[in-house]
Amino acid sequence: MAVKLINRAALAKAENIAIGIPEEQGKWNLTPALLAELKKVRQWGDLPEKAGKMLVYYPPGKTPRRLLIYQLGKTKDLSLEKIRRAVGTIMKKAMELKLREVVFDVDSFCWHRTQPSEVAQAMSLAAPLSTYRFREFKARTKTAKPVRAPGLVLATKSPSTCTRSVRIGEVIAEAVNYARTLANRPGNALFPQALAQEARQLARKNQKLFLRVMQKQELHSQGFGALLAVGAGSVRPPVLIEMIYRGGQAGQRPVVLVGKGITFDSGGISLKPSSKMEEMRFDMSGAATVLGILQAVAQLKLPINLVGIIPAAENMPSGSATRPGDIVRSLSGTTIEILNTDAEGRLVLADGITYALRHKPASLIDFATLTGAVISALGYQATGLITNQEKLGNEILAAGQASGERAWQLPLWEEYKELMKSDVADIANIANKSGAGTITGAVFLERFVKDTPWVHLDIAGTAWGETGPIFEKGATGVGVRMIMEWLLHGPARG
Repeated sequence: MAVKLINRAALAKAENIAIGIPEEQGKWNLTPALLAELKKVRQWGDLPEKAGKMLVYYPPGKTPRRLLIYQLGKTKDLSLEKIRRAVGTIMKKAMELKLREVVFDVDSFCWHRTQPSEVAQAMSLAAPLSTYRFREFKARTKTAKPVRAPGLVLATKSPSTCTRSVRIGEVIAEAVNYARTLANRPGNALFPQALAQEARQLARKNQKLFLRVMQKQELHSQGFGALLAVGAGSVRPPVLIEMIYRGGQAGQRPVVLVGKGITFDSGGISLKPSSKMEEMRFDMSGAATVLGILQAVAQLKLPINLVGIIPAAENMPSGSATRPGDIVRSLSGTTIEILNTDAEGRLVLADGITYALRHKPASLIDFATLTGAVISALGYQATGLITNQEKLGNEILAAGQASGERAWQLPLWEEYKELMKSDVADIANIANKSGAGTITGAVFLERFVKDTPWVHLDIAGTAWGETGPIFEKGATGVGVRMIMEWLLHGPARG
């Protein structure tokens, strides 16, 4: 979605204008013409009074034809995330009305703590997210034509100061939607080799992205025993995708991202229940997030060094599948007793993290739909965060709050490590006692991280969801906005 910036004076010629009004009428920031129209609506008692509600008003005369009036609520409660949700609600209504274009009066959505550039960035990000629809496998017929997204125009007194911010919002939105598309694809269309092909196409589009894909034979010769164990039951062999972005100085230690790439998870021999198993196509959402971030960083040409590692496999049951009770040797040399083949994500991440350490990361972040336990703990509203360095963890938590992708920190205490002991191997892949599933999954990964500053993000509850103000049902691309916020505002880069 290309965003157009115009001067606020041009609102007089706009057909469809979206405005935001705070609850306090003395703080309305409207042009004289629009203020006059709203006074009429207020006199009639038709203005939306509850935060989050909107009214489509048709003024007399030729322009504007429609006013989309959104109630922002009290200014003390406003945030950029609430602005993003407002834009999502308005754009969805515009799609329903089949509008060709919507002009947002940016200044009317601003409040005392914000600049128009911040609001413009929030709008240019939220609009493409709210109008995204996954329709790759829908037949196009005369009665089922794709719904066209309205054009987005942002009007402000100082459009030139918003250019860079709008560009950032557009790029991040495109990256989130790219990640959503990858995660939404079914397992028969997106398997390990197909995911590697997506990475190849991404690298071809960006000169600063360098790609390496390790195939089964090389994985075997190098000792990726945990990754190979997960993919052993599938006719589609696993791969390891390594993508490098060099935008920083030579010798600058990189940020390394590791994404779980289980393109379909049946549970293996420890077979999952059939109910909602189709949702396991989303089990590569961590990998999709990594590719989305790499795309955005490359397009924005950020002055950092960044590495993406994606261990990709399909977890299937067959005569060649790994069995409960098997012991495998990981890339690090650590032996793992596999007590449950459905705890496979941590296995591929163990090898992915071990390989990632070869890059000597300034910091390492992994993304994984790792445990259903995180949903029991946090529901679908927050990502579970576990870290071995409070400074890095606090930076990511703050970035999540600012971007609207909230996370909540869980502990990593010594007592939990006792739960992962095995009688016959160095470590077991599940705890020997029930409870604390999200934490014990992270404890397993920490063994392979060693002393590298590390954040683990369990996105099992946030990687996909139901329809809301911004998203439609399906993949959310979670993690892209959070980490881009962090990268844009100064992480420790080594």
